[in-house]
Amino acid sequence: MKILIASSEAVPYVKTGGLADVAGALFKEFRKQKQDTILVLPLYSGIDTSRMRLADVKVSLQIPVGDRMVSGRVLSDRDAVYFIKCDEFFDRSEPYGSSEGDFSDNSSRFAFFSKAVLDMCKALPFKPDIIHCNDWQTGLIPFYLRTLHREDVFFAGTATLLTIHNLGYQGLFPASHLPLTNLGWEHFTPDGIEFFGEVNFLKAGLIAADVLTTVSETYSREILLPEFGFGLDGVLRKRAVDLYGIVNGIDYAEWDPAGDRHLPATYHSGDLSGKSICKQKIMEALFPRAAAARSSKVPLIGAVTRFSQQKGMDLVLEAIPDILSFGVRIAILGKGDELYQRRFRDISERYSNSISVTIGYDESLAHRIYAGSDFFLMPSKYEPCGLGQLIALRYGAIPIVRRTGGLADTVNDYDPLTGGGTGFHFFDYTASCMTDALKRAFCVYTDPQKMHTVIESGMKMDFSWKRSARQYLALYRSAVRTKKG
Repeated sequence: MKILIASSEAVPYVKTGGLADVAGALFKEFRKQKQDTILVLPLYSGIDTSRMRLADVKVSLQIPVGDRMVSGRVLSDRDAVYFIKCDEFFDRSEPYGSSEGDFSDNSSRFAFFSKAVLDMCKALPFKPDIIHCNDWQTGLIPFYLRTLHREDVFFAGTATLLTIHNLGYQGLFPASHLPLTNLGWEHFTPDGIEFFGEVNFLKAGLIAADVLTTVSETYSREILLPEFGFGLDGVLRKRAVDLYGIVNGIDYAEWDPAGDRHLPATYHSGDLSGKSICKQKIMEALFPRAAAARSSKVPLIGAVTRFSQQKGMDLVLEAIPDILSFGVRIAILGKGDELYQRRFRDISERYSNSISVTIGYDESLAHRIYAGSDFFLMPSKYEPCGLGQLIALRYGAIPIVRRTGGLADTVNDYDPLTGGGTGFHFFDYTASCMTDALKRAFCVYTDPQKMHTVIESGMKMDFSWKRSARQYLALYRSAVRTKKG
């Protein structure tokens, strides 16, 4: 089977969020399984090409964007990862915007990218059996196949699958941007890509893709409801029979405490002594003024997150006084909304002996927080899948999560009667409910044997990409069979 994964980001090349982890890891797993798979990305100037064997494949593109033609070229890394080069649109260090906001020409940029992916296939040539699209940035690809390429024999039999990584990001643009997509006004209707007077790139994909997936089973059901549907729940209900949930995996070659080069000591589920060293070292590094001997005995709560309301940061801010009353330490690493960054920075200065906040992303620090933490907090308002809790489970940091989306699917709530479970749930989106879950966790912390049982259960969970890839391949084959009749 010939598989093309189209994405606006993918590890190890460019990353702003979980989409990059999924696209990069899934591509890697398919290649490992000897599937004929290519990955296509924009070539942003922020991508470090110094460690790549970047080659010009001698493919030039002339892509219509509105009433003008925009030039592009195709480059490749190791004959399997292809980059669309266009300095006008992608000669930028960040994929989607700057600190001042989203780029004003994102509609042109990703309409260009979507068309370029299809033109590249014909020029190589690479006739895909399936094109796996990801989020709004590639949502126009299925729609172009249904419209501009409707009579194109090259793509006869090519099926499309669109993965919704986060329905909250839809690619909304003013109606005046529709001509930039080269789609006619007949498509700007409530049954088409119009969305409350705007053009919606994600909606285009939801309408046109042969198969739709989300990154967890619970989230696939949640987005059919107005509470989680962001205005697209009606569209999704019409496509419910084509909508599937596949839980993300993590790359256990990268996230493995038994061989993690970032850690001061390694460990595994059968021997957790190295985890104690990791905790001691991270406590000393983040809380140097606190007494090391005393600090090592108190619970350490970790969070590697995005500073936004979606991630439950408002609950954490509200609950800080109550949480600190238990004598815990909190280590937070993340970036995001400036308002939250400022408020967390202020709190860390006020409670410097108890709270450490690092703004930005530090790969080594992230690994050390996962390894050194006793608990990992993810109080998300909604969470399509979440990768943090999967990593935390692997590293023996017990997740404390809100029961939503992928968090509900991947973390088993602790049962005090049986001692079973891999973490702690709370349901109501309130600071008090989150604090109650923390209290339950702290009670278990006082019993080393119970802690060990929960940690060991979590570390033995299997969220490898092998399982997820197998589910995607089954959907690919089904979609291709249906497409070819």
